[in-house]
Amino acid sequence: MRPSKGVLFYGPPGCGKTLIASAIAAECGCNFVSIKGPELLTMYFGESEANVRALFDKARAAAPCILFFDEIDSIAKQRGGSGGGASEAADRVINQILTEVDGVGSSKSVFIIGATNRPDILDAAVTRPGRLDQLLYIPLPDLETRLCIFEANLKRSPLAEDVDLNAMAEATHGFSGADLTEICQRAAKNAIRESIAVDVAREAAGEKLPADGGAPEFITRAHFETAMSDARCSVGDAEVRKFEAYNEKMKAKGGPAKAGEDGAEPAVDESMYGDGE
Repeated sequence: MRPSKGVLFYGPPGCGKTLIASAIAAECGCNFVSIKGPELLTMYFGESEANVRALFDKARAAAPCILFFDEIDSIAKQRGGSGGGASEAADRVINQILTEVDGVGSSKSVFIIGATNRPDILDAAVTRPGRLDQLLYIPLPDLETRLCIFEANLKRSPLAEDVDLNAMAEATHGFSGADLTEICQRAAKNAIRESIAVDVAREAAGEKLPADGGAPEFITRAHFETAMSDARCSVGDAEVRKFEAYNEKMKAKGGPAKAGEDGAEPAVDESMYGDGE
């Protein structure tokens, strides 16, 4: 049995689709080639298609290799648009990509991963069986995942005893992984600013600073509270429901199941969104 040629990750932005692709390459111990869709496009006739061919040649030469297309929706939109020359050029690029995907033979271990925030605008030929036929929905992190994200971001940070990561995870329902990372970074910056302010005040008072720096020595609960007061969800409820509706549509067609479940998410009424696009 021949292995699958590729997989498509789709879901809200900031949920770790790119990180998952990198982790897969690390787990498999193979080479990893990452490309953003717009990097393949140029203004010269035929050069974009040549870039696609060169990219796949590079991946085959580095086999076993994972070829990762970030923001694949920028180069794999539905063909046959009403635009002029630009639309025709985009169609040629898609055709070249599909041809190269079909040409990834069993003799070369090249696996293709695509990531997108707009799965509804992808050309149907991209996700047909034999190409990127495995569709995986990467949802917003649930409670347990949010706690793991906080722990991963703060594993090398000096935390005060009053910092409760479980309470922070419960208070950040609806936040993406990128939003949680931003909270951790802001809290660390708040601690650094306070430390600098204390050192400046002590120097102004004529006090000699210790060689190992000034206070505070830890990131405290107050620093996180200040950071969370300015934090916001980058993904709105309407956008989440749209992804949920698309995922339900794929499952109704016999597609793969959702990658994760968050019991606190609202139920999806597909009738609100028509065909889920």
